[in-house]
Amino acid sequence: MASVFKRIVVGTPLASSEEQHQRIGKPTALAVFASDAISSTAYATEEMLVVLMAAVVFPQSHNYLVPIAIAAVILLAVVGISYTQTIHAYPDGGGAYVVSRENIGRTPSLVAGASLLVDYTLTVAVSISSGVMAIGSAFNFNDQAVLRIGLALFFVAMMCFGNLRGLKESARIFAVPTYFYVVMLAMFLGVAFYKLITGNLQEVEGNQQMAQHFAENHELAKSAALFVILRAFSSGAVVLSGVEAISNGVPAFRKPESRNASRTLALMCTILGLGFLGISTIAHHIKPVVDESGQTVLSQMARSIFGGTNVFYYGLQFATFAILIMAANTAYADFPRLSSLIARDGYLPRQLANRGDRLVFSNGILVLSAMAGVLIVVFRAEVSALIPLYAVGVFTGFTLSQFGMIRHHLRLREPKWRRGLAINVLGCIATAVVLGVVVVSKFTIGAWIPVVVIPLIVLGLMRIHRHYEKIDRRLAATPDERVRRRTNTVIVLVGRITKGSLTAIAYARSLNPDRLVAVSVVSNPEEQERITQQWAEHHIPVELLTLYSPYRELTRPILRYIDELDAEVEDDFITVVVPEFALEHWWQQLLHNQSALVLRTRLRGRKNTIVTSVPFHADASAEPDAIPAGD
Repeated sequence: MASVFKRIVVGTPLASSEEQHQRIGKPTALAVFASDAISSTAYATEEMLVVLMAAVVFPQSHNYLVPIAIAAVILLAVVGISYTQTIHAYPDGGGAYVVSRENIGRTPSLVAGASLLVDYTLTVAVSISSGVMAIGSAFNFNDQAVLRIGLALFFVAMMCFGNLRGLKESARIFAVPTYFYVVMLAMFLGVAFYKLITGNLQEVEGNQQMAQHFAENHELAKSAALFVILRAFSSGAVVLSGVEAISNGVPAFRKPESRNASRTLALMCTILGLGFLGISTIAHHIKPVVDESGQTVLSQMARSIFGGTNVFYYGLQFATFAILIMAANTAYADFPRLSSLIARDGYLPRQLANRGDRLVFSNGILVLSAMAGVLIVVFRAEVSALIPLYAVGVFTGFTLSQFGMIRHHLRLREPKWRRGLAINVLGCIATAVVLGVVVVSKFTIGAWIPVVVIPLIVLGLMRIHRHYEKIDRRLAATPDERVRRRTNTVIVLVGRITKGSLTAIAYARSLNPDRLVAVSVVSNPEEQERITQQWAEHHIPVELLTLYSPYRELTRPILRYIDELDAEVEDDFITVVVPEFALEHWWQQLLHNQSALVLRTRLRGRKNTIVTSVPFHADASAEPDAIPAGD
């Protein structure tokens, strides 16, 4: 049943030879790797206003939007050009992690890797929470936390199952919302700028009342103005989140991978920059507010631009909801791929390096979904609570990637390396400054969490690596070591004589052990007499040993007996054969004793002990091989 369910949800397995056919072209790749970055246009301006309106006298708040947006777009251009170089220098993907590993060192690469893993997890939580809030603005349920959290978890599950079906298949599904949002955003900005040029652009209704509210309750001293603007910039800088995604996923592109990836990155940065700057410019003129009604800034602007809640308004709201939900797909494309690289280097569990049935890193997809779900529940699917955690990981990865590329240019001195070096120096300085601003300005409202969590993750990665190194040292065989003869004592566990126990005894004899003994645990003389009589009746040519257990324990007497055998012969193999019977239906197993499972678990922890289960199918018509008397 589990296998049938898996095939329905995931689909039929794909052969390894089909990997090349699962790669994607530029239009599809834009939807997969750019949806996170493009979706940030829906909430980046609002996050700036959250800071500005809570600190600056209200009429002045909107005056800062355009200058801050321009600064963010300039930074976007620098980072985008830098990552274009990374794509061509490291076409096998990995982004900041691989750049840091190859040019800076182990610890910086782990910091970059941990930062990106945190960033991708937050991407899923933030984008899906934002999507739920967008649709909640249209249907007025943002004040219902339980409904918000439930919907967010539902969409996490949907994204998980969609990506388990494979990159190419999920990309086709998730491409539609991305392009729908781009079209609706272009329509929104087109109408808004037309009204601006013709002088018909109206301010959002009700903002004068909100002005009095903010002026009375949230005014800061003028000396704090620079700090406030820097904090607002760090909030708006989330528009850069997802820019590194394409550099991490270069191998997913069709050939020529680097050229297709760099062109997709350029298109993404263009859409992102124009969209963010356009929304901020319109917000400067119509002055939307951040209130407690649950209406997002983009929703307020759309009502004003489109003249109310008509088809165009709902179209933009639905497109925003869809792109924000689908933005999580960027993380689902990159988190498993990055975790597989780190796992192959021995810093994460090796299961994360394995591809699943559909040629995707299934374990990474499941881990990402679980962690994002925890964040959504803990932070109640509130975007403003998650945003302060967001930018730290983003800009840590940016800064390390830029610094790694500086070392790359200085080390290799390839053609036109000086131009690339200048771009990366500028990018490294800019992203490092933004990282410092984010940490300092938002430390007390949540930025301290990634500051603490990322080093802890790095320590965990190092501990995993030490474990693998230790195991490899213990397993390593020197050239002079040879296969040597070791004795083997086989123990067959029996409770009563059944077809299953007879089959297990027959299997044990086929091993030709140095010693073979059947062991039965009894709790009273009657049980001992019964098993002895059955032994004689079936003429079983194997030594029978009964262990007395007055307290009806099974595991402890057997372990004690094995310890005694172990002490008799040094370095002896002890094989324990456990007869089991298989049933037609999984639920039937619940009706039977699971003592064999407990015993196997305990025995597998012993040195030089091999546990073998011999299944007998209770529904089979075939009889077990007879054991002739005296054989």
